[in-house]
Amino acid sequence: MKPIPEKPKAGQESVWDYPRPPRLEATTKTIRVVFAGKDIITTNNALRMLETSHPPTYYLPMAEVEQQYLRPSGKTSFCEFKGQAQYFDVVVGEKVAPQAAWYYADPSKKYPNLEGHIAFYAHLMDACYVNEEAVKPQEGGFYGGWITSDLAGPFKGIPGSWGW
Repeated sequence: MKPIPEKPKAGQESVWDYPRPPRLEATTKTIRVVFAGKDIITTNNALRMLETSHPPTYYLPMAEVEQQYLRPSGKTSFCEFKGQAQYFDVVVGEKVAPQAAWYYADPSKKYPNLEGHIAFYAHLMDACYVNEEAVKPQEGGFYGGWITSDLAGPFKGIPGSWGW
């Protein structure tokens, strides 16, 4: 079934206006990721990937991440647009979020700025914030988008959206 885009309210952008293939753009919004009571990263130097029907996925500078909380997981996946992703577990003390973050060590030529950036699954973290607004994770488990109040959907990942 073809989705019906929501009409954006004042101050919102529609994910249905995002392009395919996706666009990568810089943002100066404050992005914060929290796990096991620790700030894994707080930055104003993020990138956001915008793709039709998806809330933005935020890619954060690896150099600003608290590295002691990342452990390579050995998992990989492939994106037709970005290339091969490698995954990290996020580990704080005894608490582990398996395969909770990913990055592209050698991204495709279309997205060279992804190099040196990492993304986190919001549903596996205690909390993720955009300008101190707690994000809602994109549904579906596979997708890494972060939903905030300035977005209009519907968002890919909900039941019945696989073919969008």
